[in-house]
Amino acid sequence: MGVSNSIYEVGHGSKALKKNKKLAKRLGRPLFATNIYEDIIACDVIYPDDVNVEFNSIGGLEGIKESLYELVILPLRKPEIFAHSNLLGPQKGVLLYGPPGTGKTMLAKAIAKESGAVFINVKLSTLMCKWFGESQKLVTAVFTLAYKVQPAIIFLDEVDGFLGKRRATGHEESNRIKTEFMSLLDGFTTDQKAHVMVLAATNRPSELDEAILRRLPQAFEIGIPDRSERVNILKVILKEERVEEGVDYDHIAGMCEGFTGSDLFGLCKRAAYFPLRELLHEEKQGKKSSTPRALSQRDLENAILPSKRTKSAVRNYQFGTSSSLSRHGEDESRLAQRVLEICKLMSGISNNGIVANQPPEAAYP
Repeated sequence: MGVSNSIYEVGHGSKALKKNKKLAKRLGRPLFATNIYEDIIACDVIYPDDVNVEFNSIGGLEGIKESLYELVILPLRKPEIFAHSNLLGPQKGVLLYGPPGTGKTMLAKAIAKESGAVFINVKLSTLMCKWFGESQKLVTAVFTLAYKVQPAIIFLDEVDGFLGKRRATGHEESNRIKTEFMSLLDGFTTDQKAHVMVLAATNRPSELDEAILRRLPQAFEIGIPDRSERVNILKVILKEERVEEGVDYDHIAGMCEGFTGSDLFGLCKRAAYFPLRELLHEEKQGKKSSTPRALSQRDLENAILPSKRTKSAVRNYQFGTSSSLSRHGEDESRLAQRVLEICKLMSGISNNGIVANQPPEAAYP
């Protein structure tokens, strides 16, 4: 234990102490006592003032944002309203699930900003340790630190990689970490009235352990945005940009069927390069221009086709469709021919290992 403690103190001591002082100052509290494990976790603390994402900076998801505000943010900001009933206590666990790029992590950041809670961004690499029993102590430190600085949100991104299903063939240390986490989240000694919430995000909810799902009772599906939501997302993305008047966002959204919020952001970034290319081309011809022209609807339309090609190429690569295999068609044809020859040769061999079209003396010289 002495060896592991010295490693932690050398690697994280000074950084964690500075973080602790800053944290106490932000919370308006005196510097509170922490152990070496809490000092390590304190390095992953994010302050609400450092988050630049709010609910109004997320397009679409209006119903989900309203539910999150009522169930998560209000109990943290105004606990006195919910103190009159045991049924209205603070939420202990919230799960955001859905396809990649739909805004789960952005929602988590917005929750941290809107609630004003201390945000502990838990990383699996921080919790893993080669010394026996140290990982469980780090998991415990996540919750003890959260209780000291509450209201607090413990955020687990890609939670399926951390709290996946426990299996008999699974790694023993990983199973111990999961068990420790679950006992702290909702166990015998858990303070049910503490303003500490676990917020998890995943795109593979089926991989989560059933006991974890039970401890994350509030689950929200963040799905692919529909047409009206895509319109809102485009408006939010381009709100601070120079855009020509009269852009038909509904028409653009209709051309982006199946796009996620991340895809739409990439589309707008690609479209923003068209005015820039024109500016660079004019400079090469000797024309002087100080700023690129405003973004037009044609730029957005021209950016859609490359975006669809990229999505199609990624899909083909993932699932191995014919378009991704045609590149090596000649090699595959030659391989198939060799396999066919081997099959013909093997079919001529009888069950006792003698080639059928040869006499026994040829098989056993």
